[in-house]
Amino acid sequence: MADSLVIIPTFNEIENIELIIHAVFALEKDFSILIVDDNSPDGTAEAVRSLQGKFENRLFLEVRQEKFGLGTAYIHGFKWAIERKFDYIFEMDADFSHAPTDLIKLYQGCLDGADVAIGSRYKKGINVVNWPLHRILLSYGASFYVKLITGMRVHDPTAGFVCYKRKVLETIDLDSVKFIGYAFQIEMKFRAYLQKYKLVEVPIIFTDRIRGKSKMSTSIVGEAVFGVLQMKIRSLFRKNKF
Repeated sequence: MADSLVIIPTFNEIENIELIIHAVFALEKDFSILIVDDNSPDGTAEAVRSLQGKFENRLFLEVRQEKFGLGTAYIHGFKWAIERKFDYIFEMDADFSHAPTDLIKLYQGCLDGADVAIGSRYKKGINVVNWPLHRILLSYGASFYVKLITGMRVHDPTAGFVCYKRKVLETIDLDSVKFIGYAFQIEMKFRAYLQKYKLVEVPIIFTDRIRGKSKMSTSIVGEAVFGVLQMKIRSLFRKNKF
């Protein structure tokens, strides 16, 4: 079995799922993939099952009965990966906004000493393709705000393309993670930061999806904006279980 697991949460990704699976398995390095699907009505899970025979012991599927949110999907995947002793555990979207070839960059980042390797849109300027200006400003502004509140020197704290060494996820109390939307990405990095793990940003180019629909909503943005301050305040009293 590969030492690295790529966790891909899905909801209605029938247009992308087979393509992304083939793209990851075409890489020179061996990765396993875990799809965590929230019972997509469009047949995403069925498409994954149809490929499992071809990629036996490399392609795995967990189907949840409802749409519970991005954060809980990753927590589900993290626990699954820890139980099976994967050394390097990746987060990646299904929609090709993260280039599969960049998985190797994140892996190398951890081999070179990072405990958490972050695929960063803002490490070297702004590397985003096909986003409207207002969304770039929102994302970049949120990143500055998070750095200001948390003290983390991470240019892209909302990034969803990440490699964790297993020891990081074993140390974090996953059951106490509060956020379920995009603020989940901030909280996970902040928890690793508080535990003194080494966070390294690896520059990538982020490309907005061309197939399927975005899951972004105003409630997700609100969680990120207002939740960060609450998270910082709680952390002052309880370092890990805040």
